[in-house]
Amino acid sequence: MPNSSPKASFSSGSKVGLFVTCLVDLMRPSVGFASVKLLEDAGCQIFVPESQTCCGQPAYNAGDTKDAKDIARLIVDAFEEFEYVVAPSGSCAGMIKEHYPKLFADDLEMTPRVFNLAKKTYELTSFLIDVMNIQDLDVSLDQKVTYHDSCAGLRELGVKDQPRQLLAQVEGLIIEEYEEAETCCGFGGTFCVKYSDISDHMVGKSIDALSETDAEVVLGGDLGCLMNIQGKLSRLKDEGKESNLKVRHVAEVLAGMTDTAPIGEANG
Repeated sequence: MPNSSPKASFSSGSKVGLFVTCLVDLMRPSVGFASVKLLEDAGCQIFVPESQTCCGQPAYNAGDTKDAKDIARLIVDAFEEFEYVVAPSGSCAGMIKEHYPKLFADDLEMTPRVFNLAKKTYELTSFLIDVMNIQDLDVSLDQKVTYHDSCAGLRELGVKDQPRQLLAQVEGLIIEEYEEAETCCGFGGTFCVKYSDISDHMVGKSIDALSETDAEVVLGGDLGCLMNIQGKLSRLKDEGKESNLKVRHVAEVLAGMTDTAPIGEANG
């Protein structure tokens, strides 16, 4: 993955800072590489600051405002010099875009910096459609897929049509919508830890709805949701209720990088 200082010189293309996200970095690096490919193919120059950390959302959701603000300051320092900030996650992009300004609403020094960062931060598929106006992806995949809308991407950022517009450009791909696409899967960050029984019930409803489709793959833009869905599929498999449904991040399909095993499965 490209790695450069924010001070690096560049000659053409939008200067984009990629916010990798914790889950992508630790659990599914292929999503990061797919994001880089998509952005480079769109003509952007990509920078991945080594100093980036968690967006601070777990602390923020837990009511730990002090640590959330300390983390946010690190992110502002790392990304404020770029023209755009892009994250393969509606949840993390939503934290920066919607919640950072609330955290620093009474901080006269940080407020302008935070608002500047917020206005140029995008979820990946939203950036590709709403900013770069991608219309001609050169990729194919002969599969029937369905798409799960994450709560943060959908409700905070209005990410709904953008991933579907991009998927419609994938040759051979068939999109079949499912009934619970806009319903929370039960992940919710720390919610699935604090209220595991409720979370399990919620994701069970998602799996039931998915099983009523002919989709071979469920796609999404937030790795947390996808890991939660795959986790439930794995638990059902242990109970003898195996499903052929595979789980992937949408970036992998859009970038034509589906050689890596689906989420929760071993390569080879």
